[in-house]
Amino acid sequence: MVFIAAQTATKMNKAITIREANKGDLSTLLQFEQGIIMAERPFDPTIRPDPVHYYDMGQLLESKDALVVVAEDAEKLVASGYVTVKEARHYLDHGSYAYMGFMYTHPEYRGQGINSGIIDVLRQWAISRGLTEIRLTVYNENSPAISAYERYGFKKHLIEMRLPNE
Repeated sequence: MVFIAAQTATKMNKAITIREANKGDLSTLLQFEQGIIMAERPFDPTIRPDPVHYYDMGQLLESKDALVVVAEDAEKLVASGYVTVKEARHYLDHGSYAYMGFMYTHPEYRGQGINSGIIDVLRQWAISRGLTEIRLTVYNENSPAISAYERYGFKKHLIEMRLPNE
């Protein structure tokens, strides 16, 4: 297990620690996952009714090709994110890339720069593995998230469209 820790100061001058998640964090990580699903339901009518899980969190925590991190405010987990290695499509100029997801910040802590601190740590992990491409997905209607990612430097790249055949 590689220990990664970073300190970031929020707009409210709180010291937040970003560290690698562990199995002891699992129950909170599962709560965060449900928070993400609840936030995304209004954007996606195709999400099945509960119970739903997006991630195999146990597998992500153990994978050599992924890093799950949490942000802590005095021993309270307040945010999360992960990065994993994905194989690129055969026609792209890179063989693999870093994919970020599981970006969640507790409502009380949003807008304080914690997500940027998490992205910094995940990005450093990707760079340390020689990955030059970083991607994530976000719903087109999720303007706050899109704005946060654009402030960090992400660029819109591809729009996925759907046509319900009902």
